[in-house]
Amino acid sequence: MTPNRHHTRIGDLLVQHGVVSPDQLRIALTEQKRRREHLGKIVVRLGFATESVIRDVVGGALGQRSVDLSRTVVDAEAIRRVPKDIARRYKLLPLIFEPLNSRLTVAMADVFNVVALDQVAASLGGNIEVVPLLAGEAEIEKSIDQFYGVELSVDGILLEMETGELDYASIDADADEYSQPVVRLVNALLSDAVKRGASDIHLEPEEGFLRFRYRIDGVLRQVRSLHRNFWSSIAVRVKVMSGMDIAETRAPQDGRISLTLSGRPIDFRVATIPTVHGENIVLRILDRQKGLVPLEGLGLEEDLVATLKLMVARPEGILLVTGPTGSGKTTTLYSILNYLNDESVNIMTLEDPVEYPMASVRQTSVNDAVRLDFASGVRALLRQDPDIILVGEIRDFDTATMAFRAAMTGHQVFSTLHTNSALGAIPRLLDIGIRSEIMAGNIIGIIAQRLVRRLCQQCKIAYEPGQVERHLLGLVDGIDAPPIYRANGCVYCDGLGYQGRMAILELLKFDRDLDDLLVRSVGRRELTEAAKHKGFRSLADAGVTQILRGETSLDELSRVVDLTDRVS
Repeated sequence: MTPNRHHTRIGDLLVQHGVVSPDQLRIALTEQKRRREHLGKIVVRLGFATESVIRDVVGGALGQRSVDLSRTVVDAEAIRRVPKDIARRYKLLPLIFEPLNSRLTVAMADVFNVVALDQVAASLGGNIEVVPLLAGEAEIEKSIDQFYGVELSVDGILLEMETGELDYASIDADADEYSQPVVRLVNALLSDAVKRGASDIHLEPEEGFLRFRYRIDGVLRQVRSLHRNFWSSIAVRVKVMSGMDIAETRAPQDGRISLTLSGRPIDFRVATIPTVHGENIVLRILDRQKGLVPLEGLGLEEDLVATLKLMVARPEGILLVTGPTGSGKTTTLYSILNYLNDESVNIMTLEDPVEYPMASVRQTSVNDAVRLDFASGVRALLRQDPDIILVGEIRDFDTATMAFRAAMTGHQVFSTLHTNSALGAIPRLLDIGIRSEIMAGNIIGIIAQRLVRRLCQQCKIAYEPGQVERHLLGLVDGIDAPPIYRANGCVYCDGLGYQGRMAILELLKFDRDLDDLLVRSVGRRELTEAAKHKGFRSLADAGVTQILRGETSLDELSRVVDLTDRVS
């Protein structure tokens, strides 16, 4: 912004939001006439407000996304593509370069400076889109000094660590921390994992080396091995970032890291555990952008979305989501809550721990230290006048009892249960101690789900299914079979043959007929036949549909779903 362009508007905004008083604004405007500087810069220099507060107020009022550079990790490729003199001249910092999307995201003090955006685009060459995010001018200048002139690539940082001496005492220092290569190394690894779409980062010490593995699309993949000499400094840095005790190495610890990567907030849930060769560290990547998706964004077929909406339209009862760890249960539950989230309802959750913050939803983490477990937590939530309750997991009789009691007293209750299938939830609840007559009439429905990898659309190979494959797919003999596909591998999918994941679900919607069968305590076979008669499709059926559509492969489906029943 030019000095006079928006000063009145920005000043009014700061007063309206209580950032400065009218008297302080008059002082700042008087000072601005004398110094001809940005009003925001003067307000900060006079000590009336911090730069981050002004950035957030102005960004929100202009409908412009802002970024906190103090908690941001930049992309080495982005820094390499924009010369330092251009960054200084136009007061901007390159954050992330996305070659597949031909897009460069930059932090700018003046997001409306078209000349600066054009100059950056021209310096890049080609048809590159430059996306600006609002940041404070002082933050940008500090970050330019911090990031330019130091090595930011993983290979370059490792070379620097191998050839130089490391000051372990300054790993946790705030001042000029980027002078320490281990700080840049950890940030570069976190950034690389997010860019690759990993869900977990495994830092695993072996006897003579350190192994780095990412879980990408549900499968662990080794990405790098380092000499064991690096491990102590890396472990200390991760502990410092996540707020752990760096002196404690014999007991498991948990922590959390919040950073801005690729221009958006990313949280990391960190867990350590002692092993034979040292502390093993696993970081779960919690990307809020991926965690909160609309129901239509889950990749379900239209009839399944319609059935799911019909299930959650019931004003009371319990809806269970089942599946193993990492099958997307939390994403499905959050999508349902997001769909139901409205100012007319009070939604409360009890989780272990809270993974994705949601606006207008009261979220609570269970806490063993204060004896707040799921059972006692639900009891406390019921005194908060809730309409909808999310219980992270039903693990025992007490939690199950409280969840069903809430469902019986006019609340919608959502929870997860560890079973292999939707129908498998019934014997599991019976085993926990819930009687069948209590379940009848109180279960809205049960969802079982898995995540399967999508075939890379650039390199998948079509082939004609053999006899065994036709049988597994339920194709009738004597009729020409449609082609199915298998993975191959190319540059677009990093040689894996798969790119991204999709959910396959089985939805068991309960009605009076199924409730009657529950009361009669019929066997699983009879319950299954009754459900199929009402249109129930199993996980295997849902997966086969996606195979015939060319979305995934038979090998991938058999990795996550038991297909042996289809052989007989």
